[in-house]
Amino acid sequence: MAEEGDILTDINLDPGAGANGADNAPMAGLIAQYIKDMSVENPNAPTCYQWTDQPQVDVQFNIGATPVNDEVNEVELKITVGAKMPQGNLYLVELTYAGLVGLRNIPEEAGHAFLYAEAPRLLFPFARRVIADATRDAGFAPLMLDPMDFGALYQQQLAARAQQAAAGDTPAAPGSNEVN
Repeated sequence: MAEEGDILTDINLDPGAGANGADNAPMAGLIAQYIKDMSVENPNAPTCYQWTDQPQVDVQFNIGATPVNDEVNEVELKITVGAKMPQGNLYLVELTYAGLVGLRNIPEEAGHAFLYAEAPRLLFPFARRVIADATRDAGFAPLMLDPMDFGALYQQQLAARAQQAAAGDTPAAPGSNEVN
């Protein structure tokens, strides 16, 4: 116990913190999320509202991560949705939904997995809502994207890269910034 007048220079209320009060515990989390870019096209309006065929919907995902500083990365979840009919295109929605992800005291391999599997899983429900609102606001039934297993997608990408490396192809670097 400190006596009156003593100066305490190392108050360490967290027993897991280092001797100097630095926190060495691994931490990861979503700091902020936002629409970075969005485009909605409805090229055949108003004629397309009279078309009665079943549309053919194509959905594509792309995940990228860019370092902002030593502890923060921007993760981009890019979603492109196109709906076509025999008569022509109904709509095209291109969305880049991004989030700032903080990583501290995380091994590189675990950090890569967090950026390309866990962070997109956290961002997806919000991006899904933006896509549904955009298709509804374009005059169509809201498109509710099916849930995605980003962990399985990440594992598939790692397996494909390992297979490319074993075959002698030139794979993307392990720290590459995109997962398709």
